[in-house]
Amino acid sequence: MTVIDATGLVVGRLASTVAHRLLLGEEISIINAEKAIVSGLPETSLSKYQVMRSKGSKEKGPYYPKRADMILRRTIRGMLPYKKARGRAALAKLRVYMGVPTQFSDAEAETLEHAHKSRLSTIKMIELRKIAQQLGAKERGNIDG
Repeated sequence: MTVIDATGLVVGRLASTVAHRLLLGEEISIINAEKAIVSGLPETSLSKYQVMRSKGSKEKGPYYPKRADMILRRTIRGMLPYKKARGRAALAKLRVYMGVPTQFSDAEAETLEHAHKSRLSTIKMIELRKIAQQLGAKERGNIDG
């Protein structure tokens, strides 16, 4: 099982890499999902997530998550053929956590250098934690900072 630390990683680049590796049969756990970033103007990013969240109805959907870990999981799901057996099997091998669970506290976490925010040419970005707070997600006890 591969453990990836999402701290400072760009959501789209992280998601595409993870989706590819899941389709190859790898089991992946992502920790610190709330510390992943979305590049671009914070106001624009937030308004796009608010539009996705407000679509549909309670009865019919589409349902879009509020929590940071579920937003990241949904982003990865969008890059998989999740309606087919191969995509469902790949998605079942993914675990996304906010913070660091106790079973991964001593595990060696991998970071993806090609997805790190230091490679961005802009300083305009927002953390998934702040997007989740604006969407109405409740604070969790295991998030530090």
